[in-house]
Order: sequence, then C-alpha cells, then structure tokens
Amino acid sequence: MKGFAITRALAAILGIIGLFLLTPVIVAVFDSTPEFIMSFFLPSMASILISAVVLWLTWSYRGDINPRSGFLLVSLSWILVSAVGAVPFVLGDAIPSYTDAFFETMSGFTTTGASILTEIEAMPRPFLFWRSLTHWLGGMGIVVLAVALFPLLGIGGLQLMKAEAPGPDVDRLTSRITGTAKILWMIYLGMTVLETLLLMLGGMSLFDSLTHTFGTLATGGFSPKNSSVGHYNSPYLQNVITIFMVLAGTNFIMHYRLLTGRFRLLWRNSELKAYLGIFIVTMLIMGFNLYREGVYPDLATSLRFSGFQTASILTTTGYATADFALWPGLSQALLFAMMFIGGSAGSTGGGVKVVRIISLLKQGFTEMKYLLHPRSVFTVKLNGSRLKKSVVYTITGFIILYMFFLILTTVVVAMDGKSLLTSFSTALATLGNIGPGFAGVGPTENYSSFSPAIKWFLSFIMMLGRLEIYTVLVLFSPQFWRR
Repeated sequence: MKGFAITRALAAILGIIGLFLLTPVIVAVFDSTPEFIMSFFLPSMASILISAVVLWLTWSYRGDINPRSGFLLVSLSWILVSAVGAVPFVLGDAIPSYTDAFFETMSGFTTTGASILTEIEAMPRPFLFWRSLTHWLGGMGIVVLAVALFPLLGIGGLQLMKAEAPGPDVDRLTSRITGTAKILWMIYLGMTVLETLLLMLGGMSLFDSLTHTFGTLATGGFSPKNSSVGHYNSPYLQNVITIFMVLAGTNFIMHYRLLTGRFRLLWRNSELKAYLGIFIVTMLIMGFNLYREGVYPDLATSLRFSGFQTASILTTTGYATADFALWPGLSQALLFAMMFIGGSAGSTGGGVKVVRIISLLKQGFTEMKYLLHPRSVFTVKLNGSRLKKSVVYTITGFIILYMFFLILTTVVVAMDGKSLLTSFSTALATLGNIGPGFAGVGPTENYSSFSPAIKWFLSFIMMLGRLEIYTVLVLFSPQFWRR
C-alpha cells in the first residue's frame, strides 16, 4: 500500500473541494446574504490550508498508484468530500443535523438525488447552489478531475480512472490517461455552458439554469424547486432537459467521436443503439398509454411527459414533471423496469448499465445454442469484437452482488418500519443512484422520515452504487490488506 501517494492524492482532492467551496461565497455576495459567507469560507480555508501543508510536507515524494491503492483512495475520496461538503450546511444551520447534512451531500456527490429536505425553496440560495454543485462535481467525478491534475504532483492516475469510472472498462481517448480525463472534462464543461444558455433562453434565471444544468448533466436530480422541473410548466424547458438527460446518459466517449466526425464508430456501438432503442420504445409505449387513459389531453403532451420521465429514470437523473405514482399501471411498470437498467457505461448515469445487460443477454442466448449444438464453438461479440469470458464473469459477479445488496437494503430499510414497496424502492433508488422511487420515496416524498442509522446505511449504499460495488467491496476482503 502506497501511503504517501494516497495521502498526497487525498490532500489534492481536499484542496480542489476547498476551492469549489468558495463559489457559494460568490452567490452569497450577489444574493445579499452575507450572513452565510463564513459557513463556506471557513471550511474552504481549512481545506485549502490542510491540503497545502500535506502537499508541502510530502513534496519530495513522487510515485504512481497501484491497483490496491487506487481502490482505497477512490473510496476514501468520496467519504472525504462528503464529510467536508456537509460542514457548510451545519455551520449555516441550513441542515442542523450532521447526519442529514452528510446524507444530502453524499447523495449530491454520488449523483443520487435522494433528499431529506421537506421545503427546498425555503433554503437560502448559497446552500442550494452548493447542493447542486456537488452533483456537477460528482457527475464526471472528483477523481477524474484530480487525475487531470495529478502529473503536477507526480502521481499517476490510471488506476484511479479504472476504480472510479462507471462501467466494465475504461477507454482511452489519448495515449495518456490524463489527456483522456482532460478531454472528458472539457466536453462536460462545454455541455454545461450550452445547456445553461438554452435554459436561460427559455426564461429560467441564471441561478435556476445553472442548478438544473448541474443536476441534468450529472444525472443527479437536485432542483431548487419543491416540484422539480414541473414548477415551470414549460414544454420548451422540459424538452431541453430531456435531450440533455439522454446525452448525459450516453457514454462520453461517444460524444468525443461525434465531435471528431467518427460517425461509423457510433453506428457500430451496440450499447448506444440499445440505449437509444430502450428510451424511444419506452417513451412511445408510455406516451400512448398516458393518452389512452386520458391522463393528458393529446398525444403530443403525453409523449412529452413520457419522454421526460423515461429519460429521467433511465439515466437515473430523478427529475420530475408530474407525480408518476398516479399514472396508469403500465406506465408505472415501465418506469419501474427502467430503474433496473440505468445509463450507458462511461456516462454520468448510475444503475446496472446497458452494456452489462446486453452482454449477459448475448451470453444467455449463446448458452442456449450450446444446449442445441454442444460440440460447436460460439463467440459473444460486442461492438464487433469478441467479448472475453473474463469480462462476462466479472459482469455476472457484478449483477449477483447488485441483486444481493438490493435484497439486503430492502430488508434493512424494512427494519425501520417501512412498507415492502417503500423499502424495495429505496433500495433501487439509492443503489442505482436514482433518487426518487415509489410509495414512501415517490416523486412527491423525501427521505426525512428515515432514522439516523438508516440514513448512514443508505449513504454507504449510495457510494457503493456510484463506485460500482467492486471498488468498495474489495476493501472488506482480507486479501486486500495482506502484503
């Protein structure tokens, strides 16, 4: 275990968070709420000072991070940023309980969007801005941002990318992993600017545009409004956010290929075609169901609402324009199914990921062929390339662990006195980083009624889901700590 490398990396990440903690100070100044400046300024200065001291004391150390150190560092990073990010809420009395503040912040950084707030609009805007900014930072990944800067500290970042990036594998866009991290963040930043401008053209204020953009591109779902995007009742705003949710749930490597004109690679990508196919088919079926049942007056409106909610749940964003718990059974069933799927690998979306589902389905059909032709040789292909057995085994193990933690979380939450549907929805919503679910955690409900112990447990589950289970679970293996 490379202690100095881990210490330096954590110090760098702490410094990054410290710098970003200064942004709500700017909001407080422009919002004429100077009483909240120190709530952010004090933890910001403390973080930057501690970071600077640690980096200075370990400046002579230069070294790479091995796989084991990478797993530990990524898990510790998410705990560290959530622990520090929760402090302003407590200092400013916006969320007096540290347990609630930590839950809200972990939900932000993991882009889950599960909230304990019962009256969102009553919270001062500097805290709402920081709450949404945690989404934006956690979406592309604090660690991925740090990887782009690690060469300045003499720390390699490949193992961190592998441990943090959502999906079975990490694609490089350049020969150096830091170059890949920089490109991904530039695309992320460009999409942030574009969506913010489009939302402002639709009548949103700069503050609302930024906070909703943070939640959209990070597929997080925190909104400064009690009724989420439904507050605006604007078809234009709904359509813009729908489009960007779909884009955010797409592998960011695909965005790079689109921008560089490599369209053939887009068409050959099995996951992209399946992801868009799932979205379109579900939107159409749900739209016709809503229209047929008379929920909305015309088909166009029905498709707009179904498209928005399908994108929101499929990409694990969690925004809402309506109380879908009141929709017809078929529409609810489709949304429930979307909670099991998630976005694409390499996107900001959570969940199981489309590529894993495709891979297992193809392997399942291949096994059926073996039953009919036991002496034949069949190969499973993905994106035109042969899928290695080791990758299939890894995906199978992930699905088994995912289902295990779904059941475990359901049982633990039920111990808090919640109904079966509420407990299972909570498990799906937190492990899949979705946010809202059904029943007691539906689109008009929140997580404030859970006991402190359950909130700490769910905070762990949100991190477990965000870091794709293996990264966190490996730390509990005795072999991990052996030399």
